[in-house]
Amino acid sequence: MEFDVVVVGAGPSGLSAAIRLRQLCAEQDTDLSICIVEKGSEVGAHILSGAVLEPRSLEELFPDWKERGAPLHTPAREDRFLFLTRGGAVKLPTPPQMHNDGNYIISLGNLCRWLGEQAEALDVSIFPGFPASEVLYREDGAVKGVATQDMGVGRDGQPKGGFEPGVELHARVTVFAEGCRGHLTKSLFERFDLRAGVDPQTYGIGIKELWEIDPAKHEQGLVVHTLGWPLDRSTYGGSFLYHLEDNQVAVGFVVGLDYANPHLSPFEEFQRFKTHPKIRPTFEDGRRIAYGARAISEGGIQSLPKLTFPGGLLVGDTAGFLNVPKIKGTHTAMKSGMTAAEAIFDGLRDGSSPSELVDYRTRLEATWVWDELHRVRNLRPSFRWGLWGGMLYSGLDTYVLRGKAPWTLRHHADHAALKKASACSRIEYPKPDGEVSFDRNSSVFLSNTNHEEDQPVHLTLKDNTVPIAINLAEYDAPEQRYCPAGVYEIVQDGEDDPKLQINAQNCVHCKTCDIKDPTQNIHWVTPEGGGGPNYPNM
Repeated sequence: MEFDVVVVGAGPSGLSAAIRLRQLCAEQDTDLSICIVEKGSEVGAHILSGAVLEPRSLEELFPDWKERGAPLHTPAREDRFLFLTRGGAVKLPTPPQMHNDGNYIISLGNLCRWLGEQAEALDVSIFPGFPASEVLYREDGAVKGVATQDMGVGRDGQPKGGFEPGVELHARVTVFAEGCRGHLTKSLFERFDLRAGVDPQTYGIGIKELWEIDPAKHEQGLVVHTLGWPLDRSTYGGSFLYHLEDNQVAVGFVVGLDYANPHLSPFEEFQRFKTHPKIRPTFEDGRRIAYGARAISEGGIQSLPKLTFPGGLLVGDTAGFLNVPKIKGTHTAMKSGMTAAEAIFDGLRDGSSPSELVDYRTRLEATWVWDELHRVRNLRPSFRWGLWGGMLYSGLDTYVLRGKAPWTLRHHADHAALKKASACSRIEYPKPDGEVSFDRNSSVFLSNTNHEEDQPVHLTLKDNTVPIAINLAEYDAPEQRYCPAGVYEIVQDGEDDPKLQINAQNCVHCKTCDIKDPTQNIHWVTPEGGGGPNYPNM
């Protein structure tokens, strides 16, 4: 199938790119054919974020978004910033980056569903349930498009009844909007050396639940962030509680994946967080209705790769436009997609296929996105000095230097931060109480995750001996703990040697294993189309 532009991923950046392209076509009386492929069963099915939205990019894309019925129903009304100790909480001044006047508490999945409707109304073709599994190349080495996943392949790799081969989607320009740690983007990094001269990307894992709580405890529009307990002083992370409409509260916990202790479990830290005496009362007598997890790109501007290559470009969180101190990335992701669309439109309007749209980055550097990310570039890496060092430096950078420090702090690869198990203290986590804290299996059930069991395992190992010989022997098999879905399990049957069991059907596509595995032995690839979570209102 031939298109002018193929977009991989129906998240906020990919949808914004497609919409802006069609808007420009209408304005300039030009026609460009555009399609979006999305691995989720529907637009929004795999979208997970807090989320508080800064509507700046949405207002640029659709000045009449209110009249169009965009699902922004809860204006942020009050900010609270707390430091948690084991038994109490200290209220801190809210940093200026975290002020939410004019912002909205939303479901990002629902916003993407709405953006999908706007895109289709502009004649963008959207194909949900069709994951892009392979990048296609022209004879000169430029990207030619993508191929979608074959359907109906058994676990043994052989076609089953009802087998359907994938489709090749050829394009003059291919936009990669895969989100954090995109597996095709990973291959592009290597083929085109896109990470040369920049810092390694650093990541966090965000774990989220949606609750329906007692109306007497609900404060619509309240935004709460915390740091401190239960994490130790050397581990970066914190929580959020966002009070949406309809007595619902989105609660989440983020742990920086540069943590050192292999015994740490982000999932268990989240469950323990909810038992804090200042947090637990919110959820008592409530009902947990959804669960999910997703990695996020935290490196900022010094970790941005080269954004263009022959035949394509990167937008959104697959490149890493998150503003970590602001705890927001949707507005920057959307703006990157819109800016890419403008570069693509000018590059294609004469009917040719440009070799590389190098002016995309130049255009982006002229927008507010670049200035915003540059000003906060040193805050996340300052937490290498621990909680107190990071807070002290962040205060200095924010209030005194105002983001204009003449230096840039650097990042290091997350997997390299993991220490040997023998050098770290074990962490004893309490058993879930079934009231505010829960186990992994019941949580995955609420994510509506489903995969066809008779298909090739999409969590692949470069070397099958590494999980036992290295991960278990030296790191006490940390994949059992950093995975928030119970995918990885060390099993031993009688006198048999231990082995790694991969429960691929549990995978919520968070990509944490691909990031944190200490030897980078785990490689995430696309499962059969439509597999994975189906997040409602997340």
